[in-house]
Amino acid sequence: MSNTREQVFPTRMTLTTMKIKLKGAQQGHSLLKRKSEALTKKFREILKKIQLAKLQCGKLMSLAFFTMTELNQANGISNQDLLYLNILNNVTSSKPRVSINAKVENVSGVFLPILESNVDNTINDFKLIGLGKSSNQVNKCIEIYSKILETLVELASLQTGFITLDDVIKITNRRVNAIEHVIIPRTENTISYINSELDELDREEFYRLKKVQEKKQIKEQQQMLLDRLEKEKKQKELEDLIKQKEALSLEDAADDEAADEEVADKEVADEQVADKEAADEEVADGQAADDQETRDILTEDKDGDEDGVIF
Repeated sequence: MSNTREQVFPTRMTLTTMKIKLKGAQQGHSLLKRKSEALTKKFREILKKIQLAKLQCGKLMSLAFFTMTELNQANGISNQDLLYLNILNNVTSSKPRVSINAKVENVSGVFLPILESNVDNTINDFKLIGLGKSSNQVNKCIEIYSKILETLVELASLQTGFITLDDVIKITNRRVNAIEHVIIPRTENTISYINSELDELDREEFYRLKKVQEKKQIKEQQQMLLDRLEKEKKQKELEDLIKQKEALSLEDAADDEAADEEVADKEVADEQVADKEAADEEVADGQAADDQETRDILTEDKDGDEDGVIF
C-alpha cells in the first residue's frame, strides 16, 4: 500500500468528505469490477463465436472454390473472366438482392454494433446464367456464396464488437486498478492522517481542559479558604460583639442593681424620714394637744377667777 495521501487540512468536515469519497470510490470500484466481469464474459462469448464463424467461413470458402471449379468445368470455361463479367452485368443492372441492417446492443453501457444480412429471394440476379446447361451447379454456387456473405457479415459484426470490447475492457481494468491501488489507498491514508491529527488535537484539548480544571480547582480552593477565613473572622467578630454585649449587659445589670439598691435605700430613707416626720408630727400633735389642754385649763382658771370676782 502506498503511503501517499492528499494534502488536506485535518478537520472533521474534511474527514467526512474523505469518508464520502472513500465510500464512492469503493462503490465505483465494485460497479466497474462487475462491469469488467460482464464485458469479459461477453468478450469470451464473442471470441468463441468468431472462432466458429472463421471455421465455418473457411469451410464455406473451400466448398465455394470447389463448386466454382465444378461450374467452370461444366460450362467448359477455362477463363473465369467471362463468367464474372456476366455476373457483374446481371448484378449492376438490377436491384440489390442482399441488404445489411445495422443495430446496436447495449452491454453494461457499451454499445456494440450488430450487422444482419437480409436476402430478398424475389430478386434473382442470376436468372440468365445457366439457361443452357449446369443450372444445378449455378444454384449451388449461388447458395454457397450467399452463406459466405452472411457469414462474412456476421464475422465483421463480431470482429467490430471484439475490438470495441477489447478497448473498453482495457480502459475499465485500468480504472479498476487505479481505484483499487491508487485512489482507495490514498484516501484511506488521508483518513488515517486526519484521524491521527484529530486524536492529537483531542489529546491536546483534553490536556488543556485538565490544566484549566486544575487551575479552576486551585482557585476554588483558595476562594474557599478565603471564604472560610472571612467566615471565621466574622464569627470571631460576632463572638467579640456578643461578649461585649454580654459585658455591657452585665454592667447594665450591675448598674440596674445598684440603682435598684439606691432606690431601695432611698425608699428606706424616705420611709425612715416619713416615720420620723410622722413621729415628730405625733409628738407635735401631742404637744399641741397638751398646750391646748394647758391653755384650756388656764382659760378655765381665768374664767373662774373672773367669776369669783364678780360675785
